[in-house]
Amino acid sequence: MYDIISQYLEYLELEKGLAQNTIDAYRRDLYDFSNIDISLEKIERKDINNYIRTLKERNLAPNSIIRKVASIRGFFKWVASVNILSKNPASTLEQPKVPKRLPKVISIKEIDEILRDNLDELQELIIELLYSCGLRVSELVNLKLNDIEINSKYIRCFGKGSKERIIPIGSKAIFALKKYLPCRELLVKKYNINTKKLLLNKNGRFVNRQDVYNFIHKCGRKIHKNISPHTLRHSFATHLLENGADLRIVQELLGHSDVSTTQLYTHISKKRLKDVYFKIRN
Repeated sequence: MYDIISQYLEYLELEKGLAQNTIDAYRRDLYDFSNIDISLEKIERKDINNYIRTLKERNLAPNSIIRKVASIRGFFKWVASVNILSKNPASTLEQPKVPKRLPKVISIKEIDEILRDNLDELQELIIELLYSCGLRVSELVNLKLNDIEINSKYIRCFGKGSKERIIPIGSKAIFALKKYLPCRELLVKKYNINTKKLLLNKNGRFVNRQDVYNFIHKCGRKIHKNISPHTLRHSFATHLLENGADLRIVQELLGHSDVSTTQLYTHISKKRLKDVYFKIRN
């Protein structure tokens, strides 16, 4: 089965243009599924159901199970479409449902508190781009110099499926950029680096996803909260809606293909409004 999985992953990369992180997730899911030790042509719906049952017995989080099932469905749909199998054993497989949890957000006051905490130029820029532009962490670390248009006040990034979007960049983020770029230039000269990547750390190394996660987690400890880079993206969307932004505009800024995903943030706004109301009334 490994050879067929490799062909499928190659299809996802070359023809579907999926990001490397997404392909790696598919690889992990499908390799795990291949451990059922049944040859591909003999797999039936009941075998897939048994595998899903073992995932629950392993106490996997519901979201992890949902992702694995989606990986399996996508794989078998492709396998049947290229006639490796005559029928798709996952065609009637239902996607498990999990209650949607409201995304975690932090307040503008907490954002300001993080920014006041003696950050260096790179750290300040990371916060500003995640929050002011609502970037995903993968979009952030892949930014290049030519993706930034300071004079026109926008940045270009590539989201899921390499889909390009243009995002306005505010004055605070531009100020952070202007402070960071001379520092970056010194690093380029010091370490003789030839790269268009925007974010370089003090050792002249590219900033990666884990660097950003570790930094944001540390910022969270300063405000006594467990946060991730995505928390800043959630906060960006929520604060926009709370201040009267149109839902469709927020959808476009976030790069959501379906507005129902963006609508989740309206529930946060309503919940926060209710919390404030009852806090005052009580």
